[in-house]
Amino acid sequence: MSVEIENVRKDLRMRVETDSMMSSAWILVYVIPILVAILWVAVFIVVMISTITTLPTTPPPTGQPITTVQFAPIFASMVLLYGFVIIFFIVFIVLVYKLVRRRNTHFKRQIFLFEDVVAAVKAIAAKKGVDVEVGLASGERTVREVRAEETEKNAMLWAILAVITGLALWYVWYFLMKDFYKHERREDGFWEDISRMLDKCGIKFSVPRRMETLPERSFVLYLILTIITLGFFGIYWLYVLLKDPNQHFKYHIQIEDQLLSNLETIAI
Repeated sequence: MSVEIENVRKDLRMRVETDSMMSSAWILVYVIPILVAILWVAVFIVVMISTITTLPTTPPPTGQPITTVQFAPIFASMVLLYGFVIIFFIVFIVLVYKLVRRRNTHFKRQIFLFEDVVAAVKAIAAKKGVDVEVGLASGERTVREVRAEETEKNAMLWAILAVITGLALWYVWYFLMKDFYKHERREDGFWEDISRMLDKCGIKFSVPRRMETLPERSFVLYLILTIITLGFFGIYWLYVLLKDPNQHFKYHIQIEDQLLSNLETIAI
């Protein structure tokens, strides 16, 4: 039985790499371009007016070359704008990549954890002479559902497509919201099954109450609000995509550490 518990312990150590907490400061990736765009338009208008008012009112003498000095501020502002756009695209690709990647890595670790927890419960039940096959059927079914539905998304591909096309970005936002919601509901059912089976084996494992449950957010509503607010609601949308998984991961630390502590007392 020590082998099964050691596998669970390894799954928990993987949290450092798979369950990445992302700072809400990433919202600046969305906010700064809006502010820069507004500022650039204002500066560009001022530069245009200034350039036009300084142009000579009479045409230059015949043979005198036309100078472009007056238009230098306009060219400089265009170059700065293009440079910022390139930097923004790169940073936004990194943001989407990190969001999708942590979804993939967490879901993958969760499969390992579920399988190893089921194996540990079976080992405990065998040691105590308790039949848990029927009771664990629901938990094992959850593992199969997770393997079938929580498949990996290509993080780099979707990050690039999200920057190139708006439709791809909406889809990324969609599956990041929906997948974590469904994942948490499956997870709650799995822990309840494990708690009942451990209780049957004489082990008290009370599933901690979630301080904040992920709500079923409406993609259509969020999309409409983003459009009618000219993108400003997207600030809150991105905040949700950062916050919800962070809150989910914090609960994992609580329930997984408690579970391992209970299993280790049995192994001693």
